[in-house]
Amino acid sequence: MTKQEIGEKLRQRRKLLRLRQRDLAELAGVTLRGLTDLERGEANPTVNQLAKILDVLGLEFRVVERSAHAPS
Repeated sequence: MTKQEIGEKLRQRRKLLRLRQRDLAELAGVTLRGLTDLERGEANPTVNQLAKILDVLGLEFRVVERSAHAPS
């Protein structure tokens, strides 16, 4: 999944929950600028930052092993 795809998923979920970017940033303890950049696919958040945002949105991330033949 690309940074742009992750950002789009986060934005869609935030809108579904009717949260403003400012509110999500405050609840997750991240900067508004960082969240905005993340939703645009322009940020490289830390695992902790991403985990906080996902927690507020009721989402989770998983590490899944790819098959040996899958492109990276």
